[in-house]
Amino acid sequence: MTEITLRTRIEALRASGKPMDVAHAIGIIVPLAAELADQHRKGYHFFLYPGALFEGEDHHFHASAASAQPPIDPRDVATLAPESQGAHAGGSHASVYGIAAILYELITLESVGPNMRRPSELVSDVSGELEMILTKALVSDPSHRPDDLNALAQAFYHVKPRYSAAPPAADADGLDGFDVDVSMSLLPPMPSASSTHHVIAGVPQNAPLPPGMGSRSAQVAVPANEREAMLQTKVRLEADPRPRYVAVRQGMDHGPFSAVELLQQIASHTFEEEDIIRDSVDGSEVSIKESSDFSAFARHARMGRQEKAEKVALNQSVEAESRSTMGKAIVGVAIVGAALLVAGFAFMQSRGSKSDEIAVIEETSANVESDQGLKVKAGKKRGGRIRGTVGGFPQLGGGMSCEAAQAAYVQEMKMGEKGVADLTVGQLGAVLNSGSYLNGCGVPDSMGVSVCAAIQNGRAVGVTIRTTPHNGGVAGCISRKVRGLKFPSNPKLDITRTKF
Repeated sequence: MTEITLRTRIEALRASGKPMDVAHAIGIIVPLAAELADQHRKGYHFFLYPGALFEGEDHHFHASAASAQPPIDPRDVATLAPESQGAHAGGSHASVYGIAAILYELITLESVGPNMRRPSELVSDVSGELEMILTKALVSDPSHRPDDLNALAQAFYHVKPRYSAAPPAADADGLDGFDVDVSMSLLPPMPSASSTHHVIAGVPQNAPLPPGMGSRSAQVAVPANEREAMLQTKVRLEADPRPRYVAVRQGMDHGPFSAVELLQQIASHTFEEEDIIRDSVDGSEVSIKESSDFSAFARHARMGRQEKAEKVALNQSVEAESRSTMGKAIVGVAIVGAALLVAGFAFMQSRGSKSDEIAVIEETSANVESDQGLKVKAGKKRGGRIRGTVGGFPQLGGGMSCEAAQAAYVQEMKMGEKGVADLTVGQLGAVLNSGSYLNGCGVPDSMGVSVCAAIQNGRAVGVTIRTTPHNGGVAGCISRKVRGLKFPSNPKLDITRTKF
């Protein structure tokens, strides 16, 4: 069985000359965004690009071991958020950008970047609502880009719900801390932006916002005449792809940049109004604030920074006042609380108790193929626990113990050359180490728990739970919950052990 990535699927579409229809593309993107939201909540960072997305047995695409490494294919590189610079794994802000860039390529077969066109100019089945979502997600400055992947999934789902299940509900307050300023978007502006009335961050006042994509109250108002001038300047600058500009900051030269690249750097606050621009074509050298081409964009970026700083200062002031009030209340109840704590401690010591604070004592993981130096054993008859192979690696069924899964895998392999490690301790630990699955099984504080899980294709195909003291009911409950967890997907077998 050949491993199928989303890049494989896109290149097949490109070879046929037919992009994916919007409904099917959204059917791929919605569950992917929801799954990535869950991974980011657990602290997992990765490079999000089509070549690192592996198609699982559920016909959904999941982040594979390749997501730990930056891409090489230029089309994959184009899906990375600008702030990653192709070298830094990203969090939820970067994944919002990556999800939108992947969807754009699926429905247009073109890459996100300078001189990109609006989807509606390339394909017919693209609504204004979908273009607005893409515009908001493809903002170059992460501080002005949403980071709520569940909200993004909800927004896409409402556009074309036909081929995807409804994603998890988004946090209503998840985007309140972000100014979604679409003037910083890589997607060209809508044709209607030349309207003479006022617009907010490039959106007409009467235009509806997609579900879950924020409110206008957090956005910067721009007069229509200034906005129109900025749009015309941006269109003119985008027509010249030459790397003609060098930016001088604190006495150091940076560049050369094309006009679009320099605009992106200004939007992400790399260069500010006091920095110098040297034009290698006409030989001019002026500060950004004196440049007729770039001053308005720099001023707009500064206003965004100031507004964000004011919000942070206000929030800090509110939090400080809240802490002061709370401190006074705590003093009033401290004596009563201490008495209750002593009584409660004695009671809990006598009976044992559950706790939401789960301490990880030890964690290890091993890739069976690389750790034991195994390779495929030619001509060997498969046992009943082997369902097939992917890339030459045995694929196990489920329902086994951790040790039985490892034994079945090794039985299909033999000693030979070293393999390449796939999933890391951090990737597996991001799922197992939260210990949240223990809370529903009545595990007392006094009980030790040892978890051994054999992970393949994003699920636990073998699980062994040992408790100290022994309790078969608790161990069985934990085993069922571990088998229901979702892990990063890879066709090789990994053994991970965690002790609580």
